[in-house]
Amino acid sequence: MRLPHRHRTTSDTAMTPMIDVVFLLLIFFVCTASFQIAEEVLPSQLLAAGAGAETEAEPEPELDRIIIKLRRQPQGLAWQINESPQMHLSDVKTKLAAIAAIDASVPVVLDIGGEVPLGDAIDLYDVCRLVGLAKIQFAASVEPFGNSER
Repeated sequence: MRLPHRHRTTSDTAMTPMIDVVFLLLIFFVCTASFQIAEEVLPSQLLAAGAGAETEAEPEPELDRIIIKLRRQPQGLAWQINESPQMHLSDVKTKLAAIAAIDASVPVVLDIGGEVPLGDAIDLYDVCRLVGLAKIQFAASVEPFGNSER
């Protein structure tokens, strides 16, 4: 015995509403996406807005390791930060503060000559700690024990 046929509906679904929803979602995500973060990360050699072409930006300091040399000369103490001479301890402090603002975890090596008084060496160490640098090391010369001339 056969059952009577009821009106069969086709299972064809309309694709137009689904495509509309997909396009609406696409437009929503494109409009809400933020592209400024990626632009800030990209390296650029462009000048800042409003700056003329005649102004030259100071090059960024090398942040692998900072070597500070302190030597005593006839005219007084001489400081060098990565082979760049500094006139006074205040200049050294200013330069180190700028570096510490960029990255305070940079190791600092203090290369202090043997003729430099201990108080000046401690002042240099204190300046490094004061600006926020944490990894401070002292350079030491390597001399074998048996080679001292008398």
